[in-house]
Amino acid sequence: MPISVSVAALLAASCLAPAEPLVFQARSQQQPQEGGGYRTVDATLRWNPSETAVVVCDMWDRHTCETAEARVAEMAPRMNDVLVALRRRGVLIIHCPSNTMDFYEGTPGRRLAQQAPKVETDVPLEGWCHLKSDREAPLPIDDSDGGCDCCTPWEKGRPWPWTRQIDTLKIEPGDAITDSAEAFYLMKQRGIKNVIVMGVHTNMCVLGRPFSIRQMVLQGQNVLLMRDLTDSMYNPAMSPYVGHHDGTRLVVQHIERYWCPTIVSGDVLGDDRFRFADDPAGKPSTRDASAAEATADEK
Repeated sequence: MPISVSVAALLAASCLAPAEPLVFQARSQQQPQEGGGYRTVDATLRWNPSETAVVVCDMWDRHTCETAEARVAEMAPRMNDVLVALRRRGVLIIHCPSNTMDFYEGTPGRRLAQQAPKVETDVPLEGWCHLKSDREAPLPIDDSDGGCDCCTPWEKGRPWPWTRQIDTLKIEPGDAITDSAEAFYLMKQRGIKNVIVMGVHTNMCVLGRPFSIRQMVLQGQNVLLMRDLTDSMYNPAMSPYVGHHDGTRLVVQHIERYWCPTIVSGDVLGDDRFRFADDPAGKPSTRDASAAEATADEK
């Protein structure tokens, strides 16, 4: 039976209807103009899914540090749930497991990233973007020992142990795979101006890679860090001598002050946030634990 003109018009209108925006409760740290300490500022952001990409930073299958590898495996199921939800909303997923592109050579996701035309940028896209002393303070944690907090650190000179992204994170049709400036070229090709970064490690690759926070901000992208789906390379035996997860929270605070706001996975999944099992701030079963959680969120 032929479709009536009115029904056809409704169908056409539904196809043209804009997608529901992604809504995030973004947290940043702002310093009053007259000086003084930083204060936490929350803002509601609404992003168009078709103008948004997720960058999954260095969620490798293996790592030089056993405890870092274990934390990647622990957060990966929650991260995959977030990727599934955002992919369904029309967000571009860019998997960035650095130094593993040989494994993905010839795959559709790898070809998708490779075919994006190069873009000339006013600010060069570097292989690594080091700390920018003209706009940020030194990092609040000492990671000069490499940041491994386990008893069997990796011997210098040995080959990197990672070969691919952790299997828990599914790479689906339409996702891209890269570890270079190709990520930004693809964003420009797609008209993407919003970037959500998740993965590891907050004080290293999440800040420095060519597809990650510092460089995306310098390219004029709107950037958010998903602060509960990240981890730092920090050894509590080093300054400022706090627990590992408190060290990560200090780096998140640094990012909120100098680079971009942060959100949590619950903004996407409609629940709370991810907590590592050994994070004392994630166990509010006692009054002291609740106080620790409040303090950590204020940092």
